Parts: sequence; C-alpha cells; structure tokens
Amino acid sequence: MCEVEGDYNGLECNQKIPVPTLNRKCMKCKEGAAVLIIRVNDAFCRSFSIYTDCSSVLLAVSGGAASCSMLSQVQEGLSREAPKKLRFMPGIIYIDDGGACGRSAEERQRSNALLKSIFTETGFPYFIVSLEQVFSLPTSVLVPGTSDPDPSNLSYKQAVDQYVKEKQTLTEENVASAVAQLSIGDSVYSHKHKLALERLFSSLKTLTAKEDMLQTLRQHLILHIARENGYSKVMMGDSCSRLAVRLLSNIALGRGAALASDTGFSDPRYGDVVIVRPMRDYSSKEIAFYSRMFNVPSVFISGLDTKTHDKASIQRLTESFVTNLQSDFPSTVSTIYRTSEKLHTVMPPQSQSAEPASKCLLCLCTLDTKEDKASAFHATLVSEQLSQIKLQDLSLDAPGQSAEQCCTEGQGCGPGGCCSSNKLSSHQDLKTLLCYSCRLTIKDMVATNSLPPYIITEAEKRQKRWEMLLHNLNK
Repeated sequence: MCEVEGDYNGLECNQKIPVPTLNRKCMKCKEGAAVLIIRVNDAFCRSFSIYTDCSSVLLAVSGGAASCSMLSQVQEGLSREAPKKLRFMPGIIYIDDGGACGRSAEERQRSNALLKSIFTETGFPYFIVSLEQVFSLPTSVLVPGTSDPDPSNLSYKQAVDQYVKEKQTLTEENVASAVAQLSIGDSVYSHKHKLALERLFSSLKTLTAKEDMLQTLRQHLILHIARENGYSKVMMGDSCSRLAVRLLSNIALGRGAALASDTGFSDPRYGDVVIVRPMRDYSSKEIAFYSRMFNVPSVFISGLDTKTHDKASIQRLTESFVTNLQSDFPSTVSTIYRTSEKLHTVMPPQSQSAEPASKCLLCLCTLDTKEDKASAFHATLVSEQLSQIKLQDLSLDAPGQSAEQCCTEGQGCGPGGCCSSNKLSSHQDLKTLLCYSCRLTIKDMVATNSLPPYIITEAEKRQKRWEMLLHNLNK
C-alpha cells in the first residue's frame, strides 16, 4: 500500500508529466516541423494534418464504385450522427471524357444525368466539366502555386463563414432551392473544341500514350477548377488495387522518379492544391462489398480500355497481370502496395517553390532527365541517336523516292516540307521540357501542334527563357 511518508526511490507522487512542445519533427515524414500533437505525444506536420477547420475539399468522382464509396463516406462523416465529424466543406467534380473515349452525345448526356441526380441528393456543390474545356485553359495551370495562404486575403474565410451560417439555417423545405443556387458547372463544350480533342487523340499512335495523355489532361482540368473555386485539397478515389497497378505500370512507363507522388497518400507537386487519396487502404473487393451492403449508387462509364484485349496497352497488360495473380495469391495487391510505401527516390522533393523550368511541362513533377553520363537514361539517349542516324542513312539510300511521293502536294523536301527540320525540331524542343515518361508519350504523337494551346504557349515561354539565359551566359 502507498504510505504518506514512504520512500519511492526518488519518485514523487505529484510529479507532473512534461507537456510536449512543437519544437520537434513530424513522426510520419521525419522532416517537417510539427504543427499538431494528437493522442498523447504524437506530432504531425502540416502535410499530415490535412483536414483543418473550414478547409475546402474537392471530391473527384468518376462514377465508379471507389469514388462513389468515397463520396458516401464523406456524407456519413459530415452527418450529425457521426461520432467523429469531418471538418471541411466538400465539393464534387466529374470530368466528362466521352469525347476522348469515343462515346456518343446521347451516352454522355445519359451518364451525366445519372451522376447529376446522385450529386444533387448529397447537397454538395458539384461541377460536371467536359474534357473539351482543356482547350480554353490558361497557362497558369502549368505554373505551381504557393501553399502559404495570404493573411490579408479574407474573402475565402468570409465565404466559408457565410456558407456555414446559411447551412445551419436550412430547413427541409428550402433544401432544393439552396442546392440549385450552389456553384454548378454543366458539361458544355463547343464543336471546335470537340474536333480539336478528337484530333489530339487521333494523333497519338498507341493506347498507352492515349491513356497517359487522358490522365494528364484530366489532372490539369481538376487543378484549374479547384484553384478557381478556392479548393485547397482534392480527394481521389484511387483504391489499393488501382494504386498497385499504377505502381507497376508507372515503372514500366519510366515514371520511377515520381512514384512517391503518383501513389502516395499526399501529392504536393502543385503547391497550392494538394492531392490526397483516402481510399488507398481499401482493395477493390472491399469497396465492392461496401457498395453492396450500403447500397451506394454508382454509374458504369466506358473508358479508353473498355472491351480491349489484355495486350492493348501497358496499363491494361499490368492490370490483367495483377488481377490474375491476385486470384491465385490473395496477398499480391497488399504486397505491392506496402512495398510502394517503402520506396524513396534520389530526386529532390517536390517543392512548390521550385522554378517552373525545373518541372515537367505536362505532369509537373521534378525533371529526371538531368543525369550524368554514367546513367541508364544517357545510354538510352545515345542508343536513340544512333538509331535515328541509321534510319536517316537508309532513307537517303532508298531508290525511286521523289519529293512528290514524300511530301504533300505543292511542297518539297526543302524548308517547309514534311521532311524539313521544323517538324523534328518541334519534338526536340518539347522534349527538353519533359520528364522521361512524358517524352515517351510525346514521341508517340504524329504532330505536337494538336496539343492544347495552353501547353504550347507555356512551352514557348520556357523555351524563350532558356534561350535568353544562354544568351546572357555567352556574353
């Protein structure tokens, strides 16, 4: 028993537990300064304390089971009955990519109507944006923003406070009218942009390049909508099974340097908008059972790889390989997924303060093409240059090929013709601004002038800056 005057080896009964301070590192990333301490003594930096009071989060919903389950869980977390209520203002975005996937106008209208009914029932503001709108995006989409908020700009805080007050005074009678007043974007596009999108994807020779380009354009459009409407976070519905397939396919596509950003929980490459993947701990089978048990509505929408064979693209082949292996060895997906968490790259971290020229023009990841001569990338470049020289020698020695057969009508093989250096130089100039994986995508394009204007304009700006820098150095 305890005694009042007992000796406890120097320990005092009224000894206070030291209060943890914030002068320490995050227990997750081991690098960032701690801004939050939860439980007893667990410190987290700002990147891992994602959901703060009145933050604004955009939910990227594709209509599939994973993203619709994410939407259902957010609804449940914001309900009054939730034991741990979420603290952010959600919005929904759906990218209508039917123009790139070959869906008819009737099919696109039908799927948009089904998704619109699902989004309306949630009461959240939603945006249905067509992929054709990438041809009207500004060049600022390709410029990383800053994650530090401006304390003098109080417009967003005032808007959030007003939204909270209005939400508290809603009744069942005026819910429908209030939802109708929210920011809603419909899938509208012009015929000119529709033809431009078809021309872009018809210029891509392989399904692998088409899927990669579609993913890139979709990310740019989501980023633009998030910035325009003040969303600081974007939730993706990528499941554990999807990320396992993406991990292997990205390695095959040469995106090993960007694995941490492409498959991690948090992707800060854009600076002011952070991509998060809260469904990454659930497999596709778990999501399917959840959707069945709780009657989560979803819409099947055909994509580029719908009804294609297993060897149609690298992404499709990887998905077939992982799925077949998972059926025989149930721990395949979890093993790949857990291995991805342990992978680190030797490239510098994705910093939002980095110069735009040091990031890829398309995916906005840090360029991985500035390596020394004793690297596999340099050996690949040397092999490619030698093969191009050999092909040029064979074309010169080919008999009976005239300028009329080679070039279009009214053009010769001189300046301005199809065999001139202008066509090759456009590819070469664009390659210097891209990472290794995006270079392979552009390499599969017939002509780079079919890219959206904001990409071409930003490429010209970066090229001119580089030329001015070289000119100043040579003085």
